[in-house]
Amino acid sequence: MEAGDFKDFAKAMTDYIAEYLENIRDRQVVPSVKPGYLRPLVPEQAPEQPEPWTAVMADIERVVMTGVTHWHSPRFHAYFPTANSYPAIVADMLSGAIACIGFTWIASPACTELEVVMLDWLGQMLGLPEEFLARSGGEGGGVIQGTASEATLVALLGAKSRVMHRVREQHPDWTDSDILSKLVGYCNKQAHSSVERAGLLGGVKLRSLQPDGKRRLRADILRDAIREDKAKGLIPFYVVATLGTTSSCTFDALDELGDVCAEDDNLWLHVDAAYAGSAFICPEYRYLMKGVEKADSFNFNPHKWMLVNFDCSAMWLKQPRWIVDAFNVDPLYLKHDQQGSAPDYRHWQIPLGRRFRALKLWFVLRLYGVENLQKHIRKHIALAHLFEKLCLEDERFEIFEEVTMGLVCFKLKESNEVNEELLRTINGRGRIHLVPSKIDDVYFLRLAVCSRFTEEKDIQGSWEEVKASADEVLKKLKK
Repeated sequence: MEAGDFKDFAKAMTDYIAEYLENIRDRQVVPSVKPGYLRPLVPEQAPEQPEPWTAVMADIERVVMTGVTHWHSPRFHAYFPTANSYPAIVADMLSGAIACIGFTWIASPACTELEVVMLDWLGQMLGLPEEFLARSGGEGGGVIQGTASEATLVALLGAKSRVMHRVREQHPDWTDSDILSKLVGYCNKQAHSSVERAGLLGGVKLRSLQPDGKRRLRADILRDAIREDKAKGLIPFYVVATLGTTSSCTFDALDELGDVCAEDDNLWLHVDAAYAGSAFICPEYRYLMKGVEKADSFNFNPHKWMLVNFDCSAMWLKQPRWIVDAFNVDPLYLKHDQQGSAPDYRHWQIPLGRRFRALKLWFVLRLYGVENLQKHIRKHIALAHLFEKLCLEDERFEIFEEVTMGLVCFKLKESNEVNEELLRTINGRGRIHLVPSKIDDVYFLRLAVCSRFTEEKDIQGSWEEVKASADEVLKKLKK
């Protein structure tokens, strides 16, 4: 096959993508396929000879799209958003064309240097303290991780590296195994499951603490846990504060937790703001991150809510040396003459290789501008409040959690079983898609505003689906 033929394929795919996104609201949100649906649709083996690209294009709908859940449909309300925009898509195309593996500065200087600058741009947009930014001239700086889960693990490993260094100095007779067996970290019971997983991968104990009545981790809860563990001879070393929990988007008392961590030099405070962090580009929501200057690391996902396609998880560290020290394996073939004068991001992450992800931030920030990104966030929050208002106008429903961001947690004023049946009915009708959660044995439904295409009419339509499903469920209940 000639190169010119592939160029035609690329142009055809670009047109297909545009058509797909512009008409996405016409597609069924969740496919009706069963596990194993795809195998009978394709041959048992790869073709020996090349097939025409037109055949591949023809099979996209038949093979792939029949099994796609359309996350960018305005009627998709599950989980949290995953961001999408033409500037980010085009930037990913360019990244794919350049196809560098930016593990060191010399491997592709622009890949590293644009990332350094973009994380400074983004940090300024959020109002992060200067000591997190490379432009401050201090030690701090930002890095793009793949996911918030990676950032949580990286921060934990940095915290582990720091505390082990300090404890070795205090107790030179202790072995590494002695120290590791005593380490303990903390998070809100409502923190993302990846926090618990980071503890497992990092080989340390991690305690999930019961939050207060508003599902916030507070200073007194953390302080009591630390006191209890120190009495057992354990060494507290790591705290994760969640800003915007997955189940119900609640916010830990970061300012208070920062004070507790400041009482003990060994405690590393990591902030996980995976979803809600995007809202901090709007000054009116920054009160929710009060105390961020007391953190050691901060992370949020532009790929959730800021129009930057997956994967792009922004992480800042005040002292990245602890990460670099933890991950530093320096074979001769990766050394270069400029070492030390610019970051080698392979030392800041779990994998060695990395794509040119800063291009997505650069394109999105320039082609939208901060004002339009703020409008996008504010619009989604307003749409969530619209759905909240519709719920409250129907006396059969109640709101489970205060609506702060683009998530509404709601339920019928009935038993868990009735609400489970409500969700089955809603998703069974196939017009919108929701997922549930459960806190303190209360089952509720979550409606997240996810798509950049979502308008008021879509929220009204989604409410009509919820209401019609409730009519159906409650009618059965009365029989």
